[in-house]
Amino acid sequence: MHGLIIVDKPKGWTSHDVILHLRKILGTKKIGHTGTLDPLATGVLLITIGQATRLFPFFCSLDKTYSGEIRLGIATETYDSEGHPLGPECFNFPSEKKLREAVKSFEGHITQLPPPFSAKKINGQAAFRLARKGLSPQLKPIKVTIHRFLILDYSPPLLKFEVECSSGTYIRTLAHDLGQRLGCGGHISQLRRLAVGYYTEEEAYPLEKIKEMVKKEQSARIIKPLETLLPHLPAIWLDEAGSKEFLHGSKITFERVARANLSPDQPKLVRLVIEKDTFRIFSSEGGLLGLATFIPENRYFQPRIVLKAS
Repeated sequence: MHGLIIVDKPKGWTSHDVILHLRKILGTKKIGHTGTLDPLATGVLLITIGQATRLFPFFCSLDKTYSGEIRLGIATETYDSEGHPLGPECFNFPSEKKLREAVKSFEGHITQLPPPFSAKKINGQAAFRLARKGLSPQLKPIKVTIHRFLILDYSPPLLKFEVECSSGTYIRTLAHDLGQRLGCGGHISQLRRLAVGYYTEEEAYPLEKIKEMVKKEQSARIIKPLETLLPHLPAIWLDEAGSKEFLHGSKITFERVARANLSPDQPKLVRLVIEKDTFRIFSSEGGLLGLATFIPENRYFQPRIVLKAS
């Protein structure tokens, strides 16, 4: 059992809760998620199974899209509706023009501080554990990118929004920082992840549906196989000798490439590798062998992740 399940995480569950639940349903321990969703949030949670867990870094780096609601007028210690207010409620709400100007200022490359109540590790300990003890976690700023930050509706004190952002962005921090910039405070009151890269909520399964499908022995219908994963990465297919060499961790030269995903002829493959550095590596039969990095100086593919032959 190897592949990816797109889960529609319910409200109130931690990402780890989902993992524990699916381990029982699927009868396997080798399961992981590729990006934490807060208990308050719902929506797309990518779950890797078996050898797909080896591809974790590549799923984590995908952009994410969210929709949600920000409650202006109150800042909280957790930056969401589950935390205690940091001060009295403010009723001096911004005009829509001022709000749009403030929202627009967050688009592009920005710096954020992770929320004090977050899973961010500090000397091996999660920040939220320190915060619960009344300590102030010494968090370091991170650089993220907000591709778009849209206002869907503004009815003070509630702001409905949609955000497309880089991996690692804290939407709770975005809401908190927006409230600070507006001078009235703010926090996340609702949040849903709509997409992780090209994996969307339309493909996501509720946990009960997954349980039902597994009982009917139809798990193959909900698990995306290894060969279909990470389609944004270019692919090459190796001949038989090249496949064996790759599985032993050996570098792969052009001579072992049977075909590429754009064209079987080498001139176009050469142009492809100039533009891309990480490739999916397939056997001539179509099985995913792993990922490799192209080394332009030496013109060969260096194995990066080697999956066991299944």
